[in-house]
Amino acid sequence: MSDAGLKEALYWEATGEGRVHCLLCPHGCRLAESEEGRCRVRRNVEGKLRSLNYSRVSSTSWDPVEKKPLFHFHPGSPILSLGTLGCNLSCAFCQNWEISQGGAGTRSLTPDDAVELAKREPKNLGIAYTYNEPFIWYEFVLETAMLAREAGLKNVLVTNGYVNEAPLRELLPYIDAMNIDVKSMSEGFYRELCRARAAPARRTAETARESGCHIEITNLVIPNWNDRQEDIQAVIDWVAGLGRDVPLHFSRYHPDYKLTEPPTPPETLLRAREMAREKLDYVYIGNLGGVGEDTVCPSCGKVAVERRGFTVSRVAVKDGRCESCGADIPIVGT
Repeated sequence: MSDAGLKEALYWEATGEGRVHCLLCPHGCRLAESEEGRCRVRRNVEGKLRSLNYSRVSSTSWDPVEKKPLFHFHPGSPILSLGTLGCNLSCAFCQNWEISQGGAGTRSLTPDDAVELAKREPKNLGIAYTYNEPFIWYEFVLETAMLAREAGLKNVLVTNGYVNEAPLRELLPYIDAMNIDVKSMSEGFYRELCRARAAPARRTAETARESGCHIEITNLVIPNWNDRQEDIQAVIDWVAGLGRDVPLHFSRYHPDYKLTEPPTPPETLLRAREMAREKLDYVYIGNLGGVGEDTVCPSCGKVAVERRGFTVSRVAVKDGRCESCGADIPIVGT
């Protein structure tokens, strides 16, 4: 495909002399002819900003929704998961760097094709835009999400939250659930490890929560970077400000891409969970071999959703209430 045939991007402006200003994310890249943004998938072509990854798919899989991770959204449901190329962050610890920073191969998949594929599996919940950063796939995600909504399918974003408010608000009416990766409260962490700023991810989560979208938060705990008690407490306090019922996932780091710190000790994650339980009702641990995955009723202490890995073995929640004591447990789709 020639550059001239690429999809014209949304959210940009011409700035004169053939230059363009991208308005999709907080980087605000200003690009001369043939230059690409920091995401590597938006390019100035003859004075217009065009998407390089529209209808290009690198990864397609049927995943349990728990893998996103979403633990309070239609437990046990499969969801068609799609990814493309590129990312607007440059995380030194990226675990999907082959597609976010590398040059993995792609194939064509139009929005219509994606929805038709999602409809083939009768029990499929919908479409998850995941694996790399979906906001830099904006044109495809918006069109596909609108078609999926018309077809009665759910739309899920697994995102770093690094997007400007206007494109976020345009997309939100079509998004049913989001897992937002809030990496740290520290500007230094984002600047040194991600080449970005900390505030946009939090604003995205806050905006999504206010809009009524179901959200869950993931915090990857990395030794020597964001694992101090004060780092963890800062994340807990912020999530508690969103609501005591917002699920928080502490995830175990392992060395990948450019970062060589040792894996997160299990005791660090267990301590983080205990700290968080003072202010949050639903705290989970990821990547620790089945530890900290069950949903426990905050009222009676009984296991309301039993999980092993990404498999749900028992759901004792009906119409959003604990079957043991009748207390509210805000799990969508039960």
